[in-house]
Amino acid sequence: MEKLARKQVQQLTPYLSARRIGGTGDVWLNANESPFNNEYKADFTRLNRYSECQPPQLIDAYAAYAGVQPEQVLASRGADEGIELLVRAFCEPGLDSILYCPPTYGMYSISAETFGVERKTVPLTADWQLDLPAIEANLDKVKLVFVCSPNNPTGNLVKRDDIIQLLEMTKERAIVVMDEAYIDFCPEASCVDLLSRYDNLAILRTLSKAFALAGLRCGFTLANASLIDVLLKVIAPYPVPVPVADIACQALSESGLARAKYQVLELNANRAYLQVGLSMVAGVQVFEGWGNYLLVKFPDGDALFKAAWDQGMILRNSPIENCVRISVGSRDECEKIVGFVRNFYAYTQTA
Repeated sequence: MEKLARKQVQQLTPYLSARRIGGTGDVWLNANESPFNNEYKADFTRLNRYSECQPPQLIDAYAAYAGVQPEQVLASRGADEGIELLVRAFCEPGLDSILYCPPTYGMYSISAETFGVERKTVPLTADWQLDLPAIEANLDKVKLVFVCSPNNPTGNLVKRDDIIQLLEMTKERAIVVMDEAYIDFCPEASCVDLLSRYDNLAILRTLSKAFALAGLRCGFTLANASLIDVLLKVIAPYPVPVPVADIACQALSESGLARAKYQVLELNANRAYLQVGLSMVAGVQVFEGWGNYLLVKFPDGDALFKAAWDQGMILRNSPIENCVRISVGSRDECEKIVGFVRNFYAYTQTA
């Protein structure tokens, strides 16, 4: 069967998600999931009927939450499907390219590679900001420029002035895709207000993080109506299952939004606790983060990662040397990982 696959697929290395990597334990801080397990009731009486392609109640609810018009919203199976739709809709295989700025989320590359679309990379600067001159020099044949803010795995925000410069630079040339999967933890940094000024802007959102619905697989693309209309040409006929729409609407209701706001406040407080606690360990550097995770540099990141893994504390390795990404969990989980790191280095220093 491998020989029958397309050449790009034969050569493809799949994205190593947290679940594919595995692990066993009772402290899971590797997938940027929420520690809150909220209860919902779903209507299972209509499962003999197909769902609507874009359920109006869901679209209206998220449009109201995001501060846009319903015609500017597309619902999909997670933000990952939004990435694929953009690549499929705007990039000609073998001709066009995407551009992204590592270190960043790995699915931009894999989605493009799967469809035979060339990938260009312009690494972030030393302070993890956009290298605008290098991006401009590499825009030939680029149709999509992916920017993640807060960036995964570094956690930093991309400068708003640089985003505006990038949008100006790419006018009539390419679409800037702002990945705002973690923007609910710092909503003031969203680019959603720029939709009124730029037709070449698309924004990816998700209910997986701040809304504690990673298992629901519900995401959104925000853009002007003309861009959304293009995506509607390539999306599957029934991308939003009936129970998904029901639960998502509950999460976006007045009471659901109040709960999400409270939980975000608690997670941001836990992030501050985690940042301070880890920063007090000699030799450990914690980078400022704006999502529900922190990037932490250890004297030996691989050793720390493995030791935590062996103790049932599942963290996430990073492509950045000696760095480990740690999700913000419950206060109990944060206390456990801070205590583990302190004990680990106290032991290694005396051993």
